[in-house]
Amino acid sequence: MDLYMMNCELLATCSALGYLEGDTYHKEPDCLESVKDLIRYLRHEDETRDVRQQLGAAQILQSDLLPILTQHRQDKPLFDAVIRLMVNLTQPALLCFGSVPKEPSMRHHFLQVLAYLQAYKEAFASEKTFGVLSETLYELLQLGWEERQEEDNLLIERILLLVRNILHVPADLDQEKRIDDDASVHDQLLWAIHLSGLDDLLLFLASSPAEQQWSLHVLEIISLMFRDQNSEQLARVGQGRLAQERSTDVAELEMLRQQEMAEKKARALQRGNRHSRFGGSYIVQGLKSIGERDLIFHKGLHNLQNYSSDLGKQPRRVPKRRQATQELSTQRRSALNVRLFLRDFCSEFLENCYNRLMGAVKDHLLREKAQQHDETYYMWALAFFMAFNRAACFQPGLVSETLSVRSFHFIEQNLTNYYEMMLTDRKEARSWACRMHLALKAYQELLATVNEMEMSPDEAVRESSRIIKNNIFYMMEYRELFLTLFRKFDERCQPHSFLRDLVETTHLFLKMLERFCRSRGNLMVQNKQKKRKKKKKIPNQTVASGNVPYSPEELEALWPDLAERLQCCVQDPELSVDSMVPFDAASEMPIEEQRVEAMVRIQDCLLAGQALQALTLLRSAREVWPEGAVFGFPDISPEEEMQLLKQILSAPLPRVQGTEEGGAEEEEEEEEKEEELQVVQVSEKEFNFLDYLKRFACSTIVRAYVLLLRSYRQNSAHTNHCVVKMLHRLAHDLKMEALLFQLSVFFLFNRLLSDPAAGAYKELVTFAKYILAKFFALATVNEKAFVELLFWKNTAVVREMTEGYGSLDGGSSGCRAAAWSPEEDAQLQELYLTHKDVEDQDVVEAILARLSTARTRKQVICHLVQLGLADSVKDFQRKGTHIILWTEDQELELQRLFEEFQNSDDVLGHIMKNITAKRSRARVVDKLLALGLVAERRELYKKRKKKLAPSSMPDGDEFLKDFWQDPEEENLPEEESEEEEKEESLEPEQAHSSSVLSAENFGQGLHQEGFSAPLLWLQNCLIRAADDREEDGCSQAVPLVPLTEENEEAMENERFQQLLLKLGIRPPASAQETFWRIPAKLSPTQLRRVAASLSHSKEEEEEEKLQPELELSIPREQEPSEEDQQENQAEALRALLLARKKKAGLASPEEEETAGGKEQLKMVPKKRKLLDSEEEEEGDEGRSKASDLGAPVIQKKKRYQIEDEDEND
Repeated sequence: MDLYMMNCELLATCSALGYLEGDTYHKEPDCLESVKDLIRYLRHEDETRDVRQQLGAAQILQSDLLPILTQHRQDKPLFDAVIRLMVNLTQPALLCFGSVPKEPSMRHHFLQVLAYLQAYKEAFASEKTFGVLSETLYELLQLGWEERQEEDNLLIERILLLVRNILHVPADLDQEKRIDDDASVHDQLLWAIHLSGLDDLLLFLASSPAEQQWSLHVLEIISLMFRDQNSEQLARVGQGRLAQERSTDVAELEMLRQQEMAEKKARALQRGNRHSRFGGSYIVQGLKSIGERDLIFHKGLHNLQNYSSDLGKQPRRVPKRRQATQELSTQRRSALNVRLFLRDFCSEFLENCYNRLMGAVKDHLLREKAQQHDETYYMWALAFFMAFNRAACFQPGLVSETLSVRSFHFIEQNLTNYYEMMLTDRKEARSWACRMHLALKAYQELLATVNEMEMSPDEAVRESSRIIKNNIFYMMEYRELFLTLFRKFDERCQPHSFLRDLVETTHLFLKMLERFCRSRGNLMVQNKQKKRKKKKKIPNQTVASGNVPYSPEELEALWPDLAERLQCCVQDPELSVDSMVPFDAASEMPIEEQRVEAMVRIQDCLLAGQALQALTLLRSAREVWPEGAVFGFPDISPEEEMQLLKQILSAPLPRVQGTEEGGAEEEEEEEEKEEELQVVQVSEKEFNFLDYLKRFACSTIVRAYVLLLRSYRQNSAHTNHCVVKMLHRLAHDLKMEALLFQLSVFFLFNRLLSDPAAGAYKELVTFAKYILAKFFALATVNEKAFVELLFWKNTAVVREMTEGYGSLDGGSSGCRAAAWSPEEDAQLQELYLTHKDVEDQDVVEAILARLSTARTRKQVICHLVQLGLADSVKDFQRKGTHIILWTEDQELELQRLFEEFQNSDDVLGHIMKNITAKRSRARVVDKLLALGLVAERRELYKKRKKKLAPSSMPDGDEFLKDFWQDPEEENLPEEESEEEEKEESLEPEQAHSSSVLSAENFGQGLHQEGFSAPLLWLQNCLIRAADDREEDGCSQAVPLVPLTEENEEAMENERFQQLLLKLGIRPPASAQETFWRIPAKLSPTQLRRVAASLSHSKEEEEEEKLQPELELSIPREQEPSEEDQQENQAEALRALLLARKKKAGLASPEEEETAGGKEQLKMVPKKRKLLDSEEEEEGDEGRSKASDLGAPVIQKKKRYQIEDEDEND
C-alpha cells in the first residue's frame, strides 16, 4: 500500500506517538491518547481492513510499538494500551475476514494483511521483546489470588493472546526458502521464547492447580509451538542412529541409484546414429489412425514404446469443486538446538503437566466452558504427546489421564460428529475434514499406545491393556467406525494424508483384533440390529375368566376354602398394599373404566384361589377410590370385608364385548392405528474375524486402497505394507482375488513391474504377480474375464465370475426367475384381462392370488410389460405410494374443518367427508399432527359408547349398572340412546344438549364454590355474542377478555376451564393467542341455550331448602321397583330436555302435549325415586342399601331433575 494514500488523521495519530533516535525511543506527551485513538480506529475499520493495512504498510508495530514495549515498561497505562493494540493488530487474518475470500479483490486484501502479519512475526523474533513479556508475566503470577486485581488478569490474558497470535502466523515458504536443519523464522521465535524463560512460565501455568483458568490458552500456545514437528523424530533427537534407521537410509539411497541408472540407460537407447531429421517414417500395422488406414509414426523406433493416442491432446480441465484437496500441513526438521530444546520441553511437560492439564481441559470441554472447536487442541495434544511418550521411553503412567475407555469414547464421538457435519455442511466440508483428521490421529495413537502396553514386561500394564481392548472390541461402534470412514471417503474434501492415516489405523486395529481373537478362542461382542416393528392396539376382548360362567352352586362350593385362606390373611398385621397396583397411570383407559377393571381383577383372583392377592388388591383399590365406599369404608371390620369379598365373588360383573354392528368398522380403525417403528435390538453374538473381514470386501473400500497405492513411490514402506496386507487379506484369506480384476489396478501393476526401482518394492511386486497369475488362470476358463476388467465388482459378481454365471440361482442370496411357459403366459393374460377393469382392486394382487406358480409382484409386472399388456411398470404402483404435497389453501381448509368438527364424536370422519382434495386417512392424520392441531393420534379416534354383554347385565343388580355406566351417559335413558342410533341427523343437537346438561351440573358446583360473579359475566358475554350474531348475520370467534381481577382468577381456575370446554368454548390455539374464544360455529340459539344453563335461580335455592322436608315426608316402604326406576329416569330426562327447549324457544306443541301427558302419569313415583337417590348421597342410607344389594354402589346426584319437574308443574 502506498504510504502517500494513508489517511491524514491516521497519519497524524501515528506521528504523535514519538520517534526513534538511534536505539532510544522518545515518546510524545500524547503517546497514550494516540495509542487509544489507534485502537478506536481499528474498531471502526471497514470490511477491507483498511486501517490495519495502512498501519502495516507504515510499519507502526516495528518502528513504534515494539520500542515503546521494551523501553517504557514502567509506564503501566501506556504498557497496557500498547499490549491491547498489538493483540488487535496481530490477530489472525482468518478472524479478520471470517474465511478465505473467494472474490479476487477481497482475496488480495486478505493476502496483504497476511503479508503484514508475517512481517510482524519476524520483528517479534527477539529475545529482548519476549524478555519484557516474560518479566511482566512473572511479576503478575507472583501475586496471590487475593492480591490480583481484575486488570492484572486481563493483562495476563492479553500477553498469552499476543504470544498465541504471533505463533499462529503461517510461514512464508516462498520468501524464506529454508531447508531442513536450518533456522526458520518460527525456529527463531521458539529460540527467543526459550532464552527469555517464557517456556518455564508456560510449564508453571500448565502444572499449577491455581491457574486452571489459563489451561486452554496454554494448550493452544503449546500446540502452535510444535506445529511443524514430528513427535517420533523429536523423541530420537540426540540419540545415536539405530541400525534400523541406517538400513532404511541405505535402502532409499539404493532405490534412488537404481532409478538414476535406469534413466541413464533409457537416454542412451534414445540416441540415434543419425540426425533426428533423418529418423524416417514408419507404418504401424494393426494400429489404426483417425481414419481406416494404419498409423504412420514419424519418430525413431526407440520412441515407439512411449507412443500414446493422447499425445498432443489438450488435457481435460477438472473443475475446482472436483479437484483433490491439497495438503495443508507440512513437516520440516528444525535446527538442532531448537529440536533439543523442544525435546526437553516435551519430557518435562509429560512428567509434570500432561495429566493435570489434559484433565482440566477435558473438564472445560465437557462443561462447555470452552469456545467452539477448542476440542481440536485437546485431540492434537493427545496424539502428539502420547506418540512422544511411546517413542522416547514408554511410561503409561505419564499419560494415564487420556489412556482409558472414556478417551476412546470421546474421540469416537467427535469423529462421528465431524463425519456427519462434513456430509451435511458442504460449504465447510474441508474444515470439518481437517478436524476429522485430527480426531483420527488421536484415535490411531490411542490404539498404538494400547498395543505398546501389551508388550510391556509389567503384568499390571498388560492386564490394563487387555481390559481396554476387551471393552473396545466388544462395542459395535468402534468396529463399524473404519467401515463408515472408508465408504464415505471423498478426496475432494479429505487430503491424501487422511487416507494414509486411515489405512494405517485400520491395519493396526485389524492386527490387534486378530491377535486378541486368537488368544481368547471365542469372543462375545455386542450386536445391534434395526428392526421394523408394528405397534398395534389390542382390541377389547372378553376377559378369559368371563368366558366360562360359574353356576351359583359352584361359587358356593368355592367359598369355604377361600374363607379359610382369607381369614388367615385378614388377621395378618404385616400385609402390605404396595405390592398390588389397582390402576395404571400411563394407560389410555379412563379412571372410571379402570375402577371396573379393578373389580373384575378382584373377582378373577378369587376364582383362581388367590386369596392374598384378592385381599391386597381390594385394600389398594379402597385407597385409590375412597369416594362412595365402592370398595368398602376405611374403618371396615374384618367380618364386613369378608362379606364384601363374598358378594364380589358371586356378583356377575360386566365385561366389555365388541358389538357385531361396529365390528368391521372397528377393525378398519385398528388397522389405521398401526405404526411402523424402528427398534434397535441389542444382543450378543460370537465374533468371527473372517465374517468381519468380509465387510471390507467392497468396491468402495478397494478403490480407496488402490488410490493410495498409486503413490507407492511417495509412500513410506510401512504405508505400502498396510495397503498390500489388506488387499492380501481380501484376495488370499477370503478367496476374492476377482475384486482386484480391474483395468486401473492392472495398469498400476504394469507401472510397478516396469519400474526400474522395482527391487525396492519386493512385497508389492510379489503381490502383483500373484493377482496377475490368478487372473490369467481364470481367463482360460472364463472368456468374459477380459470384459469384466472394465468394471468394479461386488461379492456377488465375484462369485459368478469365478464359479460360473448362474451359480447364484440356487444360492441363499436369492433365486432368479424361472422362464415363463406358454401356458403361464396364457393364464397371466386371461387373469389380467379379467381383473384390470375391476374398481378398488389391485390387479397384481388379484393375479398373484390366482396364479398356478409362485411369482413375485415384480416378476408379474415386468412380464406384463414384456407381453405388451401394459405400457410401463409405473402403471402398477400401489395406491398411496404417490405422495402429493399439500398446498397452502388445502392446509387452511384442513385447519378450518378441524376447528369446525373438533368437538364432534368422529372428527376424522367428518373431515374426510367434507375435504375437497381427497386423501387417505393416514395422510390427513399425519398433516394434522404436523400442523400441531392435535398432539396424539388417539385424539382423532372415533368416540364410542361402550355396550355391555347381555349375559353380564342381569336385571337384579342395580349397583352394577351404576358402577359400569359412563358418567356422561348416566342421565340418558335407554329409549333415547336407541333413537340416537336410528336418527343420525339429530346427533349434533342431542350431543350439544347432553353437554349443556353436564355443564349445568358443573356450573352449579362452581356456584357453590363462589364463582357466581364470573359465571354471570360469562353468561352476559354469551348473550351479547348471540345478539351480535343475529344483528350482523355473520359469525366469527369472539375472545373472552376478563377485565376484573375476580374474572381473571376464574379464567385461570382449572375447574372453570373445564366448564368452558364443556360449553364448547375454545382455548388459545397457539402461543400467539392469549384469551379463550367463543367459536364461530355456535349459532345464536345454541349460545342462548348455553347461557340459560348457567343461571342459578332462586327457585333452585328454595328447592334445596325444602329438600330435607320432602325426604322426611316420604316413607321408605313405598320405594318403586327397578323397572319403574328406569322408566322414571327416561321420563325425567325428557321433561328436562323439554324445559331447556322452552327456555330457548325450540319446543313444538306436540312435544309439550306428549310430555305433559306422561308427566301426569309418572310424577309421584318419579319424585319419590329421585328423593331416595338424594338420601343415598348423604351417607347413612347408602350404607344400608349397599349391604342389602350385596355390592358397593356409586352414588349419583339427580337433583336437577327434581327442579325441572317442579318447573313443569
